[in-house]
Amino acid sequence: MALSTTQSIWRSGGGDNTRTAYCGSGVMAAQFYIADASVATSTKVLNKASGQNLILPAGAVVLSISINDAGTGHVDIGTLGYTSATDTPAAIAANLVVTAGTTDVGAVVTGTASTELAYVTAIINADGAGTVGGYLTYFVVDPLVGQQNV
Repeated sequence: MALSTTQSIWRSGGGDNTRTAYCGSGVMAAQFYIADASVATSTKVLNKASGQNLILPAGAVVLSISINDAGTGHVDIGTLGYTSATDTPAAIAANLVVTAGTTDVGAVVTGTASTELAYVTAIINADGAGTVGGYLTYFVVDPLVGQQNV
């Protein structure tokens, strides 16, 4: 959740330096990786670039999941609260097919905002195999409704 000069620049870049126009939120992408899609338990999804757990910020809304390292089978993509440890197994996507392609909100991606920092988790269904990787695209809900600093 940014209260930043960057958002003011985006607004000004559209010709508005009076803070009249709605600033909006930028869409971001997070790389993810599931090492073994045949393990039928809840597991933290790793950030492929660093090997660390993938943690989304509070207010994150996942818009789509793009898979470019395809395994087989289905997974539930969920969240595990960073401090609360609340486990919501299909908070992001339910029964996502892990073949190559992009799945948007409205199919199996829920588009539900997180309420706290959250680990991204996966529950692998019994039919899974191989590695799975790709990108989650998301934005962070703007609690100030576009009225950031100038």
